[in-house]
Parts: sequence; structure tokens; C-alpha cells
Amino acid sequence: MSKIEWRNKADELKEQAIKNLKSQLEQSDYMIIKCYEYQLAGKELPYNIEALHRDRQAMRDKINQLER
Repeated sequence: MSKIEWRNKADELKEQAIKNLKSQLEQSDYMIIKCYEYQLAGKELPYNIEALHRDRQAMRDKINQLER
């Protein structure tokens, strides 16, 4: 017999928020890769790496908070 898993609206909203945040992280991955490439080539970074890191870390922190 299979186990029935009950989910309420709050759980669904939390899961959707996590998915959205992970998607935002994935969408900004190219910026990190581009900054790394520019750094290796000795060029000026195309994005503000401090702001990019801060924003991405805030997303990871929020994901961790929601997953608890």
C-alpha cells in the first residue's frame, strides 16, 4: 500500500518559492562564469562581483531557510 502524503497550501507555496529562487540562481550562473572568464583573461569584470555574490548568497540563504 502506498503512503499518502498530505500537503497544504503553505507547503506548496514554500516549494514554489524554493523552485523560483533556484531558477534565479541558475539564470545568473552565466554571470559568474563570465566574470571568471574575464578574470582569467586579465580583463575588467563585466559585472559588479560583490553585488552579484551578495544577491546570490541572499538567495541561497533564503532557500536554506525555507528548506528547514
